[in-house]
Amino acid sequence: MSQPRVFASLDELRAAVGEQLGWTDWVTVEQKRIDQFAEATGDHQWIHVDAERAAQGPFGTTIAHGFLTLSLIPSLTPLLFQVEGVRMGVNYGVNKVRFPAPVPVGSRLRATAKVAELTEVSGGVQLVTQVTIEREGGAKPVCAAETVSRFYL
Repeated sequence: MSQPRVFASLDELRAAVGEQLGWTDWVTVEQKRIDQFAEATGDHQWIHVDAERAAQGPFGTTIAHGFLTLSLIPSLTPLLFQVEGVRMGVNYGVNKVRFPAPVPVGSRLRATAKVAELTEVSGGVQLVTQVTIEREGGAKPVCAAETVSRFYL
């Protein structure tokens, strides 16, 4: 298992702007996770939950919801980096999100992130991170998102 990059201070994080932070380990997206996401969100579109119908569809199998893939980011980014010396960190939003390729059931995914921007905000800093999630064997990323976090002192 890869170890996250630990930033001991906001100054260390600031110095890392522009850096790519490596890759996480692989995570498998099983049908159970897709079904649970459908249940939690109310999005039961057949392409996600009906294996028989999806087998006849454009991807030959069920695929994960794009927003399920996006929702993996908060569990993947701590595997890439952690910030110490702060009171708390919060998800502040997402500037841009794209889903360039589908995630067929059983796919293995991993993420990388680039520290894109760090700005001062009242009581701390705002971090913009460019996160890319790829599928093993895929030609295109399955998710590209510009996430915004805040770290408070």
